[in-house]
Amino acid sequence: MSNPLLDINGLPRFSDIQAKDILPAIKQLLSENREQLKKQLKQTQQNNLLQVMQTMDNRLSRAWSPVSHLNAVKNSDELRTAHEQCLSLLSKYHTELGQNQALYQAIQTLKISDYYNTLDQAQKKIINNQLRDFHLSGIQLDADKKERFKIIKQQLSQLKSQYENNVLDATNAWQKHIIESTQLAGLPDSALAMAQQNAQHEGLEGWIFNLQFPSYFAIMSYADQRDLRQQFYTAYSTRASDQGTDAGRWDNSEIMNEIMNLRQEMAQLLGFNHYADYSLATKMADSVDEVIDFLQQLSAQSKPFAQQDLIQVRAFAKQQLAIDELQAWDLNYASEKLRQYQYTFSQETLKEYFPENQVINGLFTIVKQLYKIDIQAIRGIDVWHPDVKFYEIKDVQGVIRGQFYLDLYARPHKRGGAWMDDCISRLVDHGKVQIPVAYLNCNFSTPVDDQPVLFTHDEVITLFHEFGHGLHHLLTQVDYSAVSGINGVLWDAVELPSQFMENWAWQKESLVLIAKHYKTGESLSDELFNKMMAAKNFQSGLQMQRQIEFALFDFNLHCQYQISDSNPLHNPQIQGLLNQTRQDIAVFFPPEFNRFQHSFSHIFAGGYSAGYYSYKWAEVLSADAFSLFEEKGIFDQSTGTLFLNKILEMGGVEEPMVLFTQFRGRKPKIEALLEQIRPHH
Repeated sequence: MSNPLLDINGLPRFSDIQAKDILPAIKQLLSENREQLKKQLKQTQQNNLLQVMQTMDNRLSRAWSPVSHLNAVKNSDELRTAHEQCLSLLSKYHTELGQNQALYQAIQTLKISDYYNTLDQAQKKIINNQLRDFHLSGIQLDADKKERFKIIKQQLSQLKSQYENNVLDATNAWQKHIIESTQLAGLPDSALAMAQQNAQHEGLEGWIFNLQFPSYFAIMSYADQRDLRQQFYTAYSTRASDQGTDAGRWDNSEIMNEIMNLRQEMAQLLGFNHYADYSLATKMADSVDEVIDFLQQLSAQSKPFAQQDLIQVRAFAKQQLAIDELQAWDLNYASEKLRQYQYTFSQETLKEYFPENQVINGLFTIVKQLYKIDIQAIRGIDVWHPDVKFYEIKDVQGVIRGQFYLDLYARPHKRGGAWMDDCISRLVDHGKVQIPVAYLNCNFSTPVDDQPVLFTHDEVITLFHEFGHGLHHLLTQVDYSAVSGINGVLWDAVELPSQFMENWAWQKESLVLIAKHYKTGESLSDELFNKMMAAKNFQSGLQMQRQIEFALFDFNLHCQYQISDSNPLHNPQIQGLLNQTRQDIAVFFPPEFNRFQHSFSHIFAGGYSAGYYSYKWAEVLSADAFSLFEEKGIFDQSTGTLFLNKILEMGGVEEPMVLFTQFRGRKPKIEALLEQIRPHH
């Protein structure tokens, strides 16, 4: 039986992929790529170099993408071992490419040749990106330092994976089995049904709640029993740390310090002051000062709102809930009660208007109206779990533009959060188009019995967000994979299409399409819509400050962390920098035992290191971009087409600021975002 990972015709064969296939396939591809490149670089003429590199990259990424995806959504010991064995091989290979002197020479020669002037904009961009990346890979270092750089890159890829695994294992390990229904006062029926189903799966009576987000969120928002909330909060906020019930078992403390030591060492090897400077080499922001000023300016604007939010919820908790001292495990609960009190509706009432099928079909109708594309489900596609669905996007001419997998529900062995990842990138090879394919992943409540899944409005927003990323990847019209879709897009602009898409979850005209009562089929009444809008910016000050706190902590950490060779366990720097950031920014302080940073995968294991500010940065772009639709009409066809042509189709071919200005007719202004977060009283 041939190795399914080496077959790159069509979609990944998930059912055939076995852990034992992974290492041999990756080894074989790396070895073939090395041979191919050696042969190529011996030739005197390098005009086809970009094409050859693209073919090599594509084969490798098409084999690796289903592997890293399975590792994230269907984690097992065998898969994890194989994944980790490959990580260091891949890291070594990519560093080798980045330090390959002959390849560097060849690309530099292309840059100054007459041939360069015959290239199109995308090809020129690829060459310029590659020359930048050679410098970021240490091409100019001497042999010893190059070797050290390679080792650092390998260690970092291992440590990031280990960090992520610890978070996953710590999340999966903790659950609470409850027999007494009195303990569950306040919880909505939907949460109870889910917990009952969890218990039945384990052959137990009663209810099982765990740290998967839908389950955790239900306890924190609705459980009347304060000590139950405290138990869950403690377990969740100490995951993978030196605190809590599993203290030390999957502790990320040492891993985080090692990651930070290596990042700072790597940045300094390359001649940067620190990792934040290194990170900005591939961002829109020009300097550390610009990012810090941006965040501090945003904080100064939103902190008074945050303080007001907190005063209000504290007073309410005291008067109405008899909670004299508002603790971290009371905040969500008291806030939800205050929301119900102020706006006389709860998240739960709203859920009845967001059955899964209605939301998904409504979302497809919205993008059809905006971009003239049609989305259809395709059956009989090989997937990794029975709940996964597969769809195809066609344009007006009936041409297939892209395809995507949709994996909506939380389950054990799937990592938390929501994300979009590329399965296959668009490219054109000898006139033949390789269709882009994406994975869209969420962690929503699982279906219970034969009831339709009902989404919270927050889940609807999350779905729209990930779908925005998906459209960016799938609607691209760029013919070279290195700058098609999300590839080659500067990191702080990557969140523009996703945050932009969220706006349609709040508009009356679009809610008509996505919100219908699951029993009666009724649309959202004006009364409920008005309540929802009134509550839209409920506690937006607190939420904004929290995001700024994360972003500043991440940035301060990567600017100020000092390399230390003392015992990492006695290295209090990370906690110290977090505490310092909170002193400057926060209005509400978590308890001493909180170890939020130990599961902050975005910056320790994901791509957001010294880049978490991108969410806020791109939010300015997305609010300002959306303000054009507010002026012209949210389904205005010509504005939709303009956004499609200037932003979604362009991939990484042009600088984001240029594209934004072409779309908006001017540079972005922060006012639109500040307007979006002001409380509507």
